[in-house]
Amino acid sequence: MAGWDNPDVDLLYDINGLAKDAPAWADRAAGHIGEYGILAALVLVACWAWWSVRRRSADRETAVTSMAALIWGPLAAGIAVLVNIPVRGLVERPRPFREHKGLEVLATGKNDFSFVSDHATLAMALAVGLFMVNRRFGLVGLALALLEGFCRVYMGVHYPTDVIGGLALGTAAALLLAPVALWLLTPLVRTVAGSARVGGLVWAPAAGVAAVAADGGADGTGARTGGTGGSGEGEPASDPGDERAGAGKPYDGDLAA
Repeated sequence: MAGWDNPDVDLLYDINGLAKDAPAWADRAAGHIGEYGILAALVLVACWAWWSVRRRSADRETAVTSMAALIWGPLAAGIAVLVNIPVRGLVERPRPFREHKGLEVLATGKNDFSFVSDHATLAMALAVGLFMVNRRFGLVGLALALLEGFCRVYMGVHYPTDVIGGLALGTAAALLLAPVALWLLTPLVRTVAGSARVGGLVWAPAAGVAAVAADGGADGTGARTGGTGGSGEGEPASDPGDERAGAGKPYDGDLAA
């Protein structure tokens, strides 16, 4: 094992060493989770976010903005992976098991270069996209992205710095390009939302949300969520904090986009 003159390699051996001590079934599970499972879980979280946005958004414009951010996540992931192609060719770092003996390798067929990790890049870009929609979904995505990075080192197919580079690349691609991407995506999503045939893909509020939105009126006045009427002239608009309380109320997401 390398000495502390190379902490990247030391950490690789420490994390991958856990695979040697684990039972065979646990290593097989970790290999499948690190290769496919976590990315599949992120897709499921994105579907959950889509369902929540379309059903719980207080109004259609909120749903449009959130959906644009949600769509940007996978697009950013694809762009980040494309950016990684020349980065890998420039760095040309071999996989760790090609240069270091005694590693427990849990994935086969890894013949390309190691820096940076595509899996970590994809996972982090998707997580940032989820965070733009809602902080809670974003935190779940962030936890999954970090777990993905750990699994890639555990599997013996990446150095820790490969993972750190992937997390940084995914974050940079999703955040730096977001203003332009959302500027382009939002009008497209708004057009879809206005369609009688497919508008429900963007905004199809639950009954309680639809009732609140309808009562609010075009001028922002209307019923408060406490159940009292709001038809009096000059009555202030409903407090968003009131609308967020309780089941069946408008979407309580924190849009960061």
